[in-house]
Amino acid sequence: MRFFGKTNIDFLGPRKTWYLISGALIVIGMLSILFKGGLDYGLDFTGGTELVVEFQQPPDVSAVRSMMDGAGFPKSEIKTYGDPKKLLIRTQALAEGTTIGNRIRESLQKSFANLQPQVLEEQKIGAKVGAELRRGAYLAVLFSLIAMLIYVGFRFKFIFGVGAVVALFHDVLVVLGIISLVDGLTPYTNFEIDQNMIAAFLTLVGLSVNDTVVIFDRLRENQKIYKSTPLFELMNKGLNETLSRTIITSGTIFIVTVVLFLFGGEVNRGFAFALTIGIITGTYSSIYIASAIVLEFNNYKERKKVKPIKA
Repeated sequence: MRFFGKTNIDFLGPRKTWYLISGALIVIGMLSILFKGGLDYGLDFTGGTELVVEFQQPPDVSAVRSMMDGAGFPKSEIKTYGDPKKLLIRTQALAEGTTIGNRIRESLQKSFANLQPQVLEEQKIGAKVGAELRRGAYLAVLFSLIAMLIYVGFRFKFIFGVGAVVALFHDVLVVLGIISLVDGLTPYTNFEIDQNMIAAFLTLVGLSVNDTVVIFDRLRENQKIYKSTPLFELMNKGLNETLSRTIITSGTIFIVTVVLFLFGGEVNRGFAFALTIGIITGTYSSIYIASAIVLEFNNYKERKKVKPIKA
């Protein structure tokens, strides 16, 4: 099945414009993370106590925050949890058993008795365990990128591996930046970097590099057939030939992740959002980052071959 007939789109002609757009997106995203004081890590990585509380009516979040301050839990994080009647209350306080949870529960029932608060979920993770999980997550992402560099480098050429890994870094940074930008804007975009989110990034790495390998494969085939054709034309040819396949595979995954975001519940929302944005950036970066880097490197080598004529 092909969505498009034979196309002749000049994908790589305007690549420098896309470099600027990618750079701007990454800078804006990193500034957002910086101004918000860093990434919003989940309880998995910070350690502490977390409660999901449901009220009969939407509560006043500032009043709940004041109650937490009064109960001895200053700087607690309080935000809506999907439904305006549900709140996620998180504190880094830890104690034996359910001591912290019980104190928060008693304070809620005392201060908001008319709203009949009910604790739906309670979690507690030690700070040491959280730090170990965070370190493990970083290593998982790092080693996956190194593995992709080695795999693509051996399968094609080293510069192809470099292009693929730079594209993956681009995807991860853009997705992180967008998550930071939209975090907290609506009740449906309260995101945090937890184990589900790390799983989304690792999935993104695999999907993005798969798209890149398909394009590189077609380029290699065309290089054997059209030996005298410049690389720029071969790359555009390969991208046009794989366009239909790219739309179908990325499009089907995109639809699934959007449905998961809308109907998959609060637990899966961060995972689905990261993958939805990641599918878009992964498809884009296969063309304008991975392929473009290989082309720029080839152009650089060609320029070096043309030595200036001495007078």
